[in-house]
Amino acid sequence: NIRALTLINPGNPTGQVLSREDVETICKFCAKHDIVLLSDEVYQRNIYVDTKEFVSAKKVAVETPGCENLQLISFHSTSKGLIGECGRRGGYMELHNIDAYVHTQLYKLASSGLCSGVDGQMMMSLMVRPPLPGDESYDRFANEENEIFESLKRRAVSLVNGLNQIEGMSCNVSEGAMYAFPKVELPDKAIDEAAKNEQTPDTLYSLSLLDETGICVVPASGFGQKEGRVGFRTTFLPPEDELNKAILEFKRHHELFCEKYA
Repeated sequence: NIRALTLINPGNPTGQVLSREDVETICKFCAKHDIVLLSDEVYQRNIYVDTKEFVSAKKVAVETPGCENLQLISFHSTSKGLIGECGRRGGYMELHNIDAYVHTQLYKLASSGLCSGVDGQMMMSLMVRPPLPGDESYDRFANEENEIFESLKRRAVSLVNGLNQIEGMSCNVSEGAMYAFPKVELPDKAIDEAAKNEQTPDTLYSLSLLDETGICVVPASGFGQKEGRVGFRTTFLPPEDELNKAILEFKRHHELFCEKYA
C-alpha cells in the first residue's frame, strides 16, 4: 500500500548521480503504480565528475511517454547545495499533476507556519535569479560561486582518496552532493561487542570515532544499507585544511579500533 516514493538525486547518503535512464525507470514505475514521486533535487549544481549530469524528474516526466499522469513534487533549496553552505534556510517545491485540493491543503499548512528569515529569502531569490552577464555584480558572483564549487570538487576527491587508502575501508567516487559513504571491514570481536551492547557494528564504530577524534559521522545502518555491510556517511564540507587533518584522524582511529578488537 505504498503511497509515495522519495528520490534524492544527486544522492544522499551515497553521493551518486543518476543517469537519465535511471530517472526514467523510476518515473515510469511511479506513474504505472499511481505512486507520488517526491524528488529531492537540492544538490543539482553539486556534480563533480565530467561524465555525469543532473536530469530533473520534471524534465523526464514531461518528455517521456508513459509519464503523462505522474504525480510529482520536486524540491529545491538554498539551505544545501552550492551556495547555501548548510546555513541559510529557504526552499520551494513544485507540484506537477497534483490534485487541486492537495494544493489548497499545502497552502493552508504553509500559511500557518513561519516563513524563512530575510537572509534565507534573499538567498532563494539569488538562487533562482542570479546576476546575468553584464550586471554589476556578475563577475564577483561568478568568481565566488566557482571558488566554492572547485573547492568542493577538490574536497570530494581528497576525502574519497584518503578513505580508500585506509586498509579495511572502501569508498565509491562521490559524484555529487556533499557526502561519502565508505564501507568498513571490522574485526569479528568488534561485531560481537556491538551485539553484546545491543548496537549495530557501525554505531559502535561511529561512537568510538567520535570519542577518539571528535569527528561525528552517521552510522550507515540508519540508511537501510545492505545486510552485512558496515559503514558510515560523512561529508566533505569542512575547509580543505581541516578536512586533510580529518582524513589522517580517520586512519589513526581505524588502526586503533582494529588493534583494540583484534
